[in-house]
Amino acid sequence: MRLTFCPLFSGSSGNALYISAGDTRILIDAGLPGRTIEEALRQIGVLPEMLSAVAVTHEHSDHVKGVGILSRKYHIPVYANEPTWNAMARSVGEIPRGCRRVFETEADFYIGDLALYPFSIPHDAAEPVGFRVFCGGRSVATATDMGHMKKSVFQALAGTDVLLLESNHDPDLLRQNPHYPLYLKQRILGSRGHLSNAASAEALLKLYESGVRQVLLGHLSGENNTPELALDTAVRRLEKDGVRLNEDIGLGIAWRDRASRKFEIG
Repeated sequence: MRLTFCPLFSGSSGNALYISAGDTRILIDAGLPGRTIEEALRQIGVLPEMLSAVAVTHEHSDHVKGVGILSRKYHIPVYANEPTWNAMARSVGEIPRGCRRVFETEADFYIGDLALYPFSIPHDAAEPVGFRVFCGGRSVATATDMGHMKKSVFQALAGTDVLLLESNHDPDLLRQNPHYPLYLKQRILGSRGHLSNAASAEALLKLYESGVRQVLLGHLSGENNTPELALDTAVRRLEKDGVRLNEDIGLGIAWRDRASRKFEIG
């Protein structure tokens, strides 16, 4: 059974990641208007009414903006841990009867043909998680919205076939940004904020050593980063340790405003 992985959107303006296997089709987050997500799904050949579920990483609006709309319109089950349900209740609104599903962080659960492992991440939300999703012996994962890479996150991601990894900002660009107030800069740079390009590159090297061979850099800031800068930082760090791009590891970008590369695994 093939495992399909396609980031539809990745960034502070909204996040949605599509994963499927067999007859099971899910979104990780739905952080854009419902119509925007519907159109993105149709562009990759998926009808919104075919979705089996939406699994939520945390309650920030760029991850949940379309969750309630999609659930109500298509009667789609929504999965989140209890603290996230409590924190997003007002912004998500009423969920259809029987569609509110609760998982425990760091405990596997199943949606059809997919097994999901929600692992704890360091971010300024109620109980934020990343997801590693399995089908048979293959897996994909998303790890964004993290102030730092803690040991348990490395362990959760080791050997993943395809990984969406945060590379949010360049610290110098962020510090010099005249449009960001000091408190916001401190939040992003903090231990429960977002991964910088340099921190992401260091994490990437360790993940490569664990067996990860395909990575998309995601959740790039629109003001404090560029795709070229994120990729260059990662490539230079890998090359420093003799890791060759496109030979030893594949590296790309998960785009903020459109669907990225679609992976078919297995």
